Amino acid sequence: MKKAIVLVSGGLDSATCLAIALDEGFECLALSFDYGQRSNSELEAASRVVRSMQGVNRVVHKVMKIDMSSIGGSALTDQSIPVPTKEKSGIPHTYVPARNTIFLSYALAWAEVERAEAIFIGVNALDYSGYPDCRPEFIEAFQSLIGLATKVGVEGCKIKLRTPLINLTKAEIVLSGISLGVDYGLTVSCYQASEAGLACGMCDSCRLRKKGFADSCQSDPTRYFYELDGMPLD
Repeated sequence: MKKAIVLVSGGLDSATCLAIALDEGFECLALSFDYGQRSNSELEAASRVVRSMQGVNRVVHKVMKIDMSSIGGSALTDQSIPVPTKEKSGIPHTYVPARNTIFLSYALAWAEVERAEAIFIGVNALDYSGYPDCRPEFIEAFQSLIGLATKVGVEGCKIKLRTPLINLTKAEIVLSGISLGVDYGLTVSCYQASEAGLACGMCDSCRLRKKGFADSCQSDPTRYFYELDGMPLD
């Protein structure tokens, strides 16, 4: 069976990406990262998502530990930087420097060892936070790197970097996942979720997630601790 490495963060997009890879007939090797992020509940969500999807139970779900908090520079890896709760122009403070480059490098190494044909990553360039490492230009550049920097690439084999969500709206992503049976109640997308996985409802990721469910006219299964106006839920 053809193999794929799938980056699984525990959020809505990566869960959809995993479902798409499975639907395409790949044997999926799920890869998550404990990189010193603010919320550990997303790693628990990643494990739930992996366990819930047929075909993933029989393969390894790797959780790689990287201490990006020792570098900081992001609201997600430095507790002294607050998570923004209002929309602003430009690249937000939740951008983690070089995160997708680092994650994809680990995924590429595992793909080469496993002789996987593809790496799936759930980046999106429409309803997204404006991160530079989610753009098509970055994906194209990394695809070129795969051919240049690996033994299999030099020998003429190809590892394809797959981004099935890159040109979809968040609503289209939600509908795609629902059609494939994704249980979004298992996922956590919030940048500052509680240990129990309760979402703040105010960060950029929460706003985009809420918009996706609203625009797709689907029920939002997310457990929110705060509403968008900042008032606690009863």
